[in-house]
Amino acid sequence: MLNYLKKRFHGLVLFLALFSCPALAEQISVTHWGVLLYGAPYAVAMERGYFRQAGIDISGIFSSKGGGTTVRNMILGGLPFGEVSLAATIAAEREGLDIRIVCGGVQNLSDLVWVTLPDSPLKTIADLKGKKLGYTTPKSVTDMVTTLVLDHQKITGVDRVAVGSVGAQITALQQKAIDAAYLGEPVYSQNKLKFRVLFYARDMLAQNNLTQTVGVTTSEFAKANPKKIKAIIEGRRRGVEFIYQNPKEAALIVAKMYSFDPIIMEEAMVSMSKSKYWSAGELDLAGMNAMAEGLQLTGVIDAPPNWNKLIDPSFLKK
Repeated sequence: MLNYLKKRFHGLVLFLALFSCPALAEQISVTHWGVLLYGAPYAVAMERGYFRQAGIDISGIFSSKGGGTTVRNMILGGLPFGEVSLAATIAAEREGLDIRIVCGGVQNLSDLVWVTLPDSPLKTIADLKGKKLGYTTPKSVTDMVTTLVLDHQKITGVDRVAVGSVGAQITALQQKAIDAAYLGEPVYSQNKLKFRVLFYARDMLAQNNLTQTVGVTTSEFAKANPKKIKAIIEGRRRGVEFIYQNPKEAALIVAKMYSFDPIIMEEAMVSMSKSKYWSAGELDLAGMNAMAEGLQLTGVIDAPPNWNKLIDPSFLKK
């Protein structure tokens, strides 16, 4: 009888080992996951097992339309980590939310383009005076970039409109609810024959290296789960390295994850790889300060951020 019970027990242990969910399975939040390329390193890391090898199983990724939505998804949903707009992160900290920057995300503006209809009378960015310029959501990357671009180009009288997702931008433009819409990659590559470029953000500012997104967590979670945070950052880092070394193969992975045309995805991924679009995790304070300037121009903050309070660099490789 004892031997029978031992065999049954060992069988149960084997069953649980084979079919139970990993103890470290987690879900995270990434802005515009499944639509724009912020999430590409995570797609690669999941497909190639980099997260598991680092010690964590990422079982799913929540998306959002940008801005403060991704921050709220992470904090209210009890998620361990999110890649979110830097502007939304700064604003959340100023509102008293428990949030800490633990790594860099997207480090330049290479993918940001505003388009208009082919028959539009708009020819240059200066023609936007008295017109409607679309962006995604308040405190998003596109909110800050449109603010900075108009200020830098000394263009006034533009009605900036928070439209929502990239898909909503296209619809609003086609219905002539706005005069210029934001498209990011790979959506721009997919739709470029339907529209005419009005301006690239990178051409309108003094520098292209503005930090779009950062990796964030809460100080509470970071203190209780440092290994998980390090594992997420490490898995993403390896995803970025793979993209830069194998952009075409990486494009196939992202296209599969996003259910997107692989040929168009390859065009977008190769282009972004050449521009070193993704940070491998390192933080660029100059690029962060440049993006934060948009928050000051819109009155969300009245002084530069206190990076010593907001950043926890302890999870990055020395």
